[in-house]
Amino acid sequence: MNCEISAGVALCKSWLLDLHSRCILWFAVLTIYLLAATYIGTASAVAQTLPRATKPEIRRTLSLTSFYDTPNPLPPGKPGDLIRSQPFEEYALPPGVSAVRILYHSRSATGEDVAASGVVLFPEEETPPAGGWPIIAWAHGFRGVARQCAPSLMRDLDYGSFLSMYVELGYAVVATDYTGSGTKFRNAASDMQSNATDVIQSIPAARAAVPQLGRKWVALGASEGSMTVAALAELENEIRDANYLGAIAIAGIAEPKDLYEHLAQGSSRDMLALLAYGVKTIYPQFEVGDMLTEKGLTLYRQAGEECGSPNRGAEAATAGMLKPKWEDDPYVKQYFARNTLGQRPAYGPLLVISGEANPASPTTTAQVIARMCKQGDRIQFEKYPDPEPGLLAGNSVMAQITWIKARFAGAAAPANCQ
Repeated sequence: MNCEISAGVALCKSWLLDLHSRCILWFAVLTIYLLAATYIGTASAVAQTLPRATKPEIRRTLSLTSFYDTPNPLPPGKPGDLIRSQPFEEYALPPGVSAVRILYHSRSATGEDVAASGVVLFPEEETPPAGGWPIIAWAHGFRGVARQCAPSLMRDLDYGSFLSMYVELGYAVVATDYTGSGTKFRNAASDMQSNATDVIQSIPAARAAVPQLGRKWVALGASEGSMTVAALAELENEIRDANYLGAIAIAGIAEPKDLYEHLAQGSSRDMLALLAYGVKTIYPQFEVGDMLTEKGLTLYRQAGEECGSPNRGAEAATAGMLKPKWEDDPYVKQYFARNTLGQRPAYGPLLVISGEANPASPTTTAQVIARMCKQGDRIQFEKYPDPEPGLLAGNSVMAQITWIKARFAGAAAPANCQ
């Protein structure tokens, strides 16, 4: 809740002079939305003693319908081609925000034709500006590898009020689920190149579904999504889409190898089962049993059945799940190598927003950025006191808005690379 409250308050304070009426409208809508969300959260706590079928969590999610199903093989299409779209009115979004679900062609890390799902949010009744609504491509944080973990299957879209704020400011938001979240394909977990590919291919699909969208776009990601948009910037160095204007990474960026080795030593080692899942997706020849013990394999099998961490028990439940020298497996090493930033130049500017102290990331964002700056990347690096992604998204909202507005205005991007 702090994310949305901070966003609304900061927005009202800074835009009071030139966007006074619009800001008041947004804040009123946001307040109503937050009150409803608070009520649901309170009801959830009370309902924990009720039978499982009546828990409000069920009402906060949506059914996995036939919209997400695709034939095997897929109908012919190139990456970015729209398979189908569907206006959708069951999300808990503020009035004036329209939603259209999309299903589109993307490409897996192995070159396979795959389908990804997502949602396009845009102003409902306003007339689009000349050239169409400017686009913000949203890269979401980690939610799990099971089909039902797709953000488009959450009634609030996970960050729905935050994304709706941008719609209220006159942008369209294209939010992919990533391949395998929603669709019948294997999810690549935290493989940032696979996720970045899905974000890139969501843009032409969204334009086909919603003709009011414009050509120009920026990317915005939080938590795991921050790594995704940084990887997207590097992929764009090969694509060189003139309509891509840059990206914002919220919650910093890290060295995957160091991050997972750090997690393996603490209470979050169950995340290594999800790492194994991602490695297996990228490298089908990888033997999961070479990395995980039988206990770890149990968590690995659970990963495809539920959202979030595959284990919600005590730390002791994950002790002994990793085999010695697991990090030296050749496929694990290849996975880390492909997810290391700063090995090729980024195309377009980056705004990186990071917490000053994040104990979960032993290799600091500053170190990764230093490597990227050394190769000539144009980066503006801003630090905030709180490392939690939701709070960072709220506390930095005015920096985000200012940066995005400048990109669409064609202004030169600032940089403070050392």
